[in-house]
Amino acid sequence: LMKRFYSSSVSEDLGCRRGEFSRKHYGSVELLISSDADGAIQRAGRFRVENGSSGENMDYAPGTWHRTDVHLENPEYHTRWYLKYFLGKVHQNYVGTDAEKNPFFLSVVLSEHNNQRIPQYHSILWRRTGTQKICLPYSPTKTLSVKSILSAMSLDKFEKSPREIFHPEIQKDLLVLEEQEGSVNFKFGVLYAKDGQLTDDEMFSNETGSESFQRFLHLLGDTITLKGWSGYRGGLDTKNDTTGTSSIYTVFQGHEIMFHVSTMLPYSRENKQQVERKRHIGNDIVTIIFQEGEESSPAFKPSMIRSHFTHIFALVRYNKQNDSYRLKIFSEESVPLFGPPLPSPPVFTNHQEFRDFVLVKLINGEKATLETPTFSQKRQRTLDMLIRSLYQDMMPDLHKGNNMLNRRSFSDVLPESPKSTRKKEEARQAEFVRLGQALKLKTTVKGDTTANLATTSFCKKEPWESQSFCSNFPHEVVCADSWGQSLLVSTDAGILLIDDGQPSVQVFDKTLQIKQMNVLEALDLLIARTDKGKDSRILVFRLSAVQKDIETKKIIRSKYDCRENKLERTKGCHLYAINTHHGSELRIVAAIRNKLLLVTKKYNSSNTSISTSLLSSPASPVEQFQYIREICLSDPPVVMTLVDGPTGDSDNMICVAYRHQFDLINESTGESYRLHHVETNRVNFVAAIDVYEDGEAGLLLCYNYVCQYRKVYPFSGHSPLVQPSAYDFHFSWNQVPYAVVCAFPYVLAFTTDSIEIRLVVNGNLVHTAVVPELQLVASRSDIYFKATAAVSGSCDSSSKEISSKSSAQTPTAYEKPELPLPSLEGEVPCKNLYKIPLSNLVGRSIERPLKSPLAPKVITTTPSSGITSLPVLHSLPLSRMEIKEIATRTRKELLGLLDEPIPKTESAQKLKKVSRRQSDPKQGAVRSTSSDRIISSSFEGYSERRHLSTSSDPDTSANREENSPSSYPFQLISLYDEDIIDLK
Repeated sequence: LMKRFYSSSVSEDLGCRRGEFSRKHYGSVELLISSDADGAIQRAGRFRVENGSSGENMDYAPGTWHRTDVHLENPEYHTRWYLKYFLGKVHQNYVGTDAEKNPFFLSVVLSEHNNQRIPQYHSILWRRTGTQKICLPYSPTKTLSVKSILSAMSLDKFEKSPREIFHPEIQKDLLVLEEQEGSVNFKFGVLYAKDGQLTDDEMFSNETGSESFQRFLHLLGDTITLKGWSGYRGGLDTKNDTTGTSSIYTVFQGHEIMFHVSTMLPYSRENKQQVERKRHIGNDIVTIIFQEGEESSPAFKPSMIRSHFTHIFALVRYNKQNDSYRLKIFSEESVPLFGPPLPSPPVFTNHQEFRDFVLVKLINGEKATLETPTFSQKRQRTLDMLIRSLYQDMMPDLHKGNNMLNRRSFSDVLPESPKSTRKKEEARQAEFVRLGQALKLKTTVKGDTTANLATTSFCKKEPWESQSFCSNFPHEVVCADSWGQSLLVSTDAGILLIDDGQPSVQVFDKTLQIKQMNVLEALDLLIARTDKGKDSRILVFRLSAVQKDIETKKIIRSKYDCRENKLERTKGCHLYAINTHHGSELRIVAAIRNKLLLVTKKYNSSNTSISTSLLSSPASPVEQFQYIREICLSDPPVVMTLVDGPTGDSDNMICVAYRHQFDLINESTGESYRLHHVETNRVNFVAAIDVYEDGEAGLLLCYNYVCQYRKVYPFSGHSPLVQPSAYDFHFSWNQVPYAVVCAFPYVLAFTTDSIEIRLVVNGNLVHTAVVPELQLVASRSDIYFKATAAVSGSCDSSSKEISSKSSAQTPTAYEKPELPLPSLEGEVPCKNLYKIPLSNLVGRSIERPLKSPLAPKVITTTPSSGITSLPVLHSLPLSRMEIKEIATRTRKELLGLLDEPIPKTESAQKLKKVSRRQSDPKQGAVRSTSSDRIISSSFEGYSERRHLSTSSDPDTSANREENSPSSYPFQLISLYDEDIIDLK
């Protein structure tokens, strides 16, 4: 039991580390100075430098590794909603003015443009400050009004109520508004620098590049002839060759990219500054610097380039000795963080992986630069001007009933119109759709949208892909938590223990209704909140006792068998929270109406002390807990999270959410401090997740569509420093989540029919997976959810793609949303349990608990072998100590079958004989085969090498009969006495 606790504590530690992140992975800000030959300072600037080493946490547990996942952030096929969901479809557009008399436009469509064909409402609010997008679930029995949609977008007061726009030409104007978010195509500068060149004049004056530079250009893209080029030109002349005769071009994940290569742009011997080259590269937001020379050569600095427009420099060096590329990124200080973070070290030996990484990094970098004040203020002024101009053009029509209709509810427009106006309405909708489809086709042909990913991509495995855990799960899930590789689930049929591929085992009957639970394997505890209302309580069980009942198959416990497990003073508890980072004590805070009850359990931190304390602990685990204090609040908390202080001595905090605010409560004094106030009429609290940035506490506050990150500094005297800081940030979800899970670098939002995946450091969208009838089940370690379909990987382009643009298919004449067919009467959709391994998300290979609480599966051998059945555990990643533990245990079991124990010296002598037999192919072949089968069965579990249980192999049966049992232990000794066993 102790060994199981030790191995599972690593998993427990992973559950803690999931809430830890560091912005140092994305570089640190430095003051970079450029000087001339005499040492005089020419220019200076503050840049964030990424070199793959700063912030790399090297104290990971042995057997772990850090992986950098490469994703486009805020991809257009997830963000360009109007083009994707609205154009060519029947949808509604509205115009109105808010309380400050600023005009706004609202677009709403009922669409099922997703992988599961689930109907959803997509809404876009166009305002002078930017666009806001939300997704609302569709219900055939509940109508949705414009007012409710605007209220969900925090727009409740109007100077003029919204009115619907019937004219189809409005689609052109709204498409122009969406294009202000940024171009889908990109132009990047490529500057060649020889060894020792330290000024931009020297770099721009290079007429030609080296052989390694030419190979690098060939890796980036294809060489195209500019004259007559019909694709994206990136500002280059395609008629008169005034900007050169050729250039480098590629298509990456649907984006067209044109490279402004310094050696391909016109060169002038008379002009030392090479103004023609600087005119293009100097006006690129992102520039690649390919620098020749050794690492010891003078390094490039962004201050060497005189440009007020370029914000990001990617320094590339090529190493001929190992045929690798080294990458370094410089970002202007005001550019928000963007991924992917550089690996450590930032050296790439696989050239295609390097190309993919560089292009994703540069695209994400240009998108991030557009959020800096320099660009965002210009975009906001342009958007404000376009919206006001569009509103002024529509003013004459606002008072004409034939063109505008004050219609608050739009749900009746989609199915049918009144009979008197049905033909007229159908004709209007047909013209509306026809114009939208023509606009969509024109935009696609012009190249202002991403290419058809279906023709230029392949499906790659993503970290969030799910695995089937339990098929056809018929019960309703209330709550659950992981226990080793199993799942302890509270259902309408009782408490079940479920393992992949095994029948479920009932632990408690349905009289015990658990509403909240935590399985703490390292502490041998199961904490649960049962019943509801005044009868609710917190129960504490020993996991070892529960497992013993499962193994001995005793009578299933009921509610009445748990009277001794009730934690005192917790009657009427409606919510509780525990500290996730278990230090010297386990803390439980129970909320009983507006009172908080603090209870702790003391224990030592070392493994030896834990073993001793567990073995000598009292019979009832309740006796280990002690009441500390009671704290009174003004209102009952809806969300509650414990935050560990830096010292753990009088600086631990409790974050509670009630009314319209998040507060911090000092556990020692009970004083409360305002953390965040929600400025909306209605608030739906989702979660307060404790995350730790570089060891310092922070909170991810989630409510409505919003997610706020607030850094909580240590207490100064008796007050925590909770004032706003530069580290705080916020972002918005596209759909209101009911649960949020943090697994750095990702944060996942679970809604009724989708999983929205974003990055923790900047809130940028990475992927949205539509999952029908989704219910999050557990997320302490691996993420378990219940649904009718799994989460699959996204199709993304990689490496080089075909440069020629594929023409889009012509849309059909008239499309209405096709709602899914109703299921047959009495037919219930099949729901399964799925698992997303946490190690895939956080990018680390972590050791998992060796044993499952369920009995191990057994593979039996034939009686003639003389060997008892060997327990075969799950095929899991095993540590070195675990392998030796299995080897020792199996060896002892096999040696126990002999009539006499074999002395060590005799074993060594016979071991030499076995070794000599192995060197003789005639004598050693049979025994080697037999022992390999035993070892394969012991370690591989349910693999294809399960030869002991098969009887169809005649050679295997002959070998078993031919060899005596005493020959097996010697062969096993020769293998197990080795330093390590190669499981591969």
